[in-house]
Amino acid sequence: MNNFEFKNPTKIIFGKDSIEKLTDQIPQDAKVLMLYGGGSIKKNGIYDKVKTALANVDVTEFGGIPANPEYDILMNALKVIKEENITYLLAVGGGSVIDGTKFLSAAAVYDGDTPWDILINKVRTENGMPFGTVLTLPATGSEMNSGAVITREETKEKLAMGGPGLFPQFSILDPSVITSIPQRQLANGITDAFTHVLEQYMTYPIGALLQDRFAESIMQTLIDVAPKVLEDPTDFKAASNFMWSCTMALNGLIQQGVPGDWAIHMMGHELTALFGIDHARTLAVITPSHYKYNFEAKKEKLAQYAERVWNVTEGSIDDKAYAAIEKTEAFFHQLGIDTKLSDYTDKFEGTAEEIEKRFEDRGWKLGEKQELMPTDAKKIVAMAY
Repeated sequence: MNNFEFKNPTKIIFGKDSIEKLTDQIPQDAKVLMLYGGGSIKKNGIYDKVKTALANVDVTEFGGIPANPEYDILMNALKVIKEENITYLLAVGGGSVIDGTKFLSAAAVYDGDTPWDILINKVRTENGMPFGTVLTLPATGSEMNSGAVITREETKEKLAMGGPGLFPQFSILDPSVITSIPQRQLANGITDAFTHVLEQYMTYPIGALLQDRFAESIMQTLIDVAPKVLEDPTDFKAASNFMWSCTMALNGLIQQGVPGDWAIHMMGHELTALFGIDHARTLAVITPSHYKYNFEAKKEKLAQYAERVWNVTEGSIDDKAYAAIEKTEAFFHQLGIDTKLSDYTDKFEGTAEEIEKRFEDRGWKLGEKQELMPTDAKKIVAMAY
C-alpha cells in the first residue's frame, strides 16, 4: 500500500426529513446564494422544504444550472455573488449543481485574470467561499469531495478542478428525494457511481487489502440495489443504500494508498463535450474498450473483480478477466445503458482523432502509470464506435 494522508471535513446529515436540519447549518447572518438546476425542485417539494428551513436567512436564488455546468452560465451567477455581496453558497441539486457551486466557491475568491484560468491552469483552491449542499440526485459523490468538472460550450471543453478548499461544509442526504427522479437519471447515477469505483480499483495489485474490499462492497451493493431502485424508487431501504454507495464511491476513502486510473473519465468527458451525451453513458461507452485495450496490464485485478464481485470461479486468470468485462457491460445493459458510441450519434467519424489531438495539445498522459499516450486514447475511443 502507498503512503497517504486523508482528511475529509464534510459533515454528512443523512436520513428522512433531514432537509429540516438545514436551519442549523448556515450562519444566521450569512447572505446566501441558493443554486439549483432546471426547476424540478419546485415540482417535487424540495424547494419549499429548503425555503422553509431558511426562512430567517437572507437568500438570493440562481436557477438554471444545466446538466453539464456551463461556464458562461456560472459567470452570470458570479456576477450575482459580487453584486449582492454573497457570503455563503448553497447547492440544491445533483452533481452538476454542486460542481458548479464549487467553481463559484473558487471563482469568488480568485484574484487572477479570468476564472477560466482555474481550469486551464489547474489552479488548486486552498480556501474558497463556504458552501453546503442538499443532494437531490445520487451519482457523482460531489457532495463529499473537493473536485468538480466544468463545461465550456464555446470551446467544446470539459475540464476538472479541485483543491482542499472545495469540500462542502455539510451535505444533506435524504434518500426519499429519489422518488421523483426519472428512471434514466437513476440508471445514470448507478452507472456513474459504479464506474467511479472501477477507476480507483481496476489498476494493479498493490496489497491494499482493505481498500479492495471497500471498493468491492460498494460495487456489490450497487449491483444488489439497482433493480430495486429502478423498479420502485419509493423503496426507502434500497434508496438509502443507493445514495450512500454513490457518496462512498468518491469521497476519497477508497482511493487512499492505491493507484488511480481515471482514463475512462478523461475520454468520456470529451465525448460529453463533443456530443452532449450524458456523462454516465460516456463512461459506459469507454469502459469495455479501455479494459480490453489494457487487458494485460489489468487482468490480475479484472480476475479478482470477476471472482469477488461477479462470483466467476471457473477458468484461468485470462478467462475470469474477460468474463469480468462481459459482466460489466451486461450490467450496464441491464440498466438500459448502451455501450457503443454509435448508439448515441452517427457523426462519430474522426472523433478518436479529435480526442487524440486535444490530449496532445494539453500534453496529457493517461492511466494509473501515466503510460497511455494520446495515440492510445485514439485507439480506445475507436474501439468504442
